[in-house]
Amino acid sequence: MEPPTASTPGSVDIIKLDPEHVEEDFYEMMAMCMAADDDDEDFFLCMYEFAMHADKHLSRAPYRRPKLSGLEWVHLKLNNRQSCYNMFRLSPDMFYSLHSLLTQSYGLKSSSKSTSIEALGMFLWMLGSPQSARQAEDRFERSLGTVSTMFSKVLKSVLRLAAHIIKPDDAQFSTVHPRLRSRRFYPYFTNCIGAIDGTHVQCVVSKNLFVQHLCRKGTATQNVMVACDFDMRFTFVLSGWPGSVHDMRPFNDAITTYSHVFPHPPPGKYYLVDSGYCNQVGYLAPYKGTKYHLQEYRNAGPPQGMEETFNYAHSSLRNVVERSIGVLKMKWRMLKEIPPYSPDKQSEIIQAACASHNFIRNSGIRDRHFRRCDRDENFVPPEALEDQPDPEEVADQPDDMNEFRNTLALALFNRN
Repeated sequence: MEPPTASTPGSVDIIKLDPEHVEEDFYEMMAMCMAADDDDEDFFLCMYEFAMHADKHLSRAPYRRPKLSGLEWVHLKLNNRQSCYNMFRLSPDMFYSLHSLLTQSYGLKSSSKSTSIEALGMFLWMLGSPQSARQAEDRFERSLGTVSTMFSKVLKSVLRLAAHIIKPDDAQFSTVHPRLRSRRFYPYFTNCIGAIDGTHVQCVVSKNLFVQHLCRKGTATQNVMVACDFDMRFTFVLSGWPGSVHDMRPFNDAITTYSHVFPHPPPGKYYLVDSGYCNQVGYLAPYKGTKYHLQEYRNAGPPQGMEETFNYAHSSLRNVVERSIGVLKMKWRMLKEIPPYSPDKQSEIIQAACASHNFIRNSGIRDRHFRRCDRDENFVPPEALEDQPDPEEVADQPDDMNEFRNTLALALFNRN
C-alpha cells in the first residue's frame, strides 16, 4: 500500500528517517504532525509513519549476546574426550586430523563470520546427533542463513574428500584379505573382493514425489547401493534412487552410468550379493528359496545339505556390508531421518556420511562404534536392519556363475 501524501497547503511533508538519528527524527515528525492537528490527512499521515517506524525499529529482537559463543562451545567439547565423542562422534585427535585434511586439501576455509573449526563442529554435531538447523541456530547463536552457509560449506568440502576416499585401496584387487585366509573360508572364497547391498534411508520429498519414493515399509526413502571391502570400508556408494525401485535398478545404473568410477571385479574375481541380485559373472548370490541369514540358522540349528552349507558360509562372509551399514547409521544418526533439504542435498549428505565413515576407518584410531563389530564378526548392529524392506528375490539367469556356485557349494559340503 502506498503511503498517504499531503496535497493541501500547510500540510506536513513526509520526513525520511535518518538511521543515525532515528529517534530524534521520529519525534520531530510527530511534533510537526501534532502542530497541524486541523488537518485530518496530516493526522493519518502521522499514524502511518508511526506504524512504519514501530514495525521497523521498535519490534526488533535484541542483539544476541551469548554467554558462550559457538566457537567457544566447540573448543570446550574438544578439551574433553568423552564430550567430544558424544557431540561430534569423533575423538579430539580424529577431529583435528579431519579438520587439517579438509583445510589443507579440500577447500574448507574460515570466513569473516565463522572459523573452519566452528563450521566443522557444527556439521558433525548436526550429522551425528542429529540436530536441526533451528537447534544449530540456538546452540551456535547464529542466524538460520549463517547455519545453512556453514553446513553447506563443510558438506562441499567433505564431498570432495569422498571422491578420493570412497574407493578400493587396491584398485587391481591383487591381494587376499586376511579374513579370507581363515580356515572357515579358505581356499573357497579367496577370489572374493567385497560385498554389495542396498539400504533404505528415510527422506523428505514433495507430495508429487512421495509415491515414487514410497518403499514397501510404507515410508519415503532413498534406495542407496553400497559396496564395501572386508575392512568395513565403502568402496562405492550410489545414492539418490527413490525407495520404490528394486535393488537391481541402482545396481544396473552403477555398472553402466557410473562405470568409470564403479570398481568392477577383474576376471575371476567377484562380489558377494544377496537374493535381491542376479547370480552372474562377477557377482555371487546365494541359493534362492533356502535359509540364508545367520539369524535363521541360530533359530533352526546348523545348516543341512549342500545349499544350506553354502548359504551359511556366504551369509557369514557377506554380512560385512550389513555391519558397515549398521555402523554408518549408528554413528551418523541424521541418516535415520534426514531434514527436509532438497533431494540432491539429502543424497549428498549420505555420500558425506560414508566418506566420514571411511576417514575414521582409515585413521587406525580405535572407535567405539566399530569396536563391537571388530570383536564379533557375526554381530550386525540393529540399525542396519531397522525399517528396511526385505529384498525382493531375483531369479537366477543361465550363467557360468551358477556352475561355479555349485562347484563351490559341493566342495564346502564335502569338507564338512
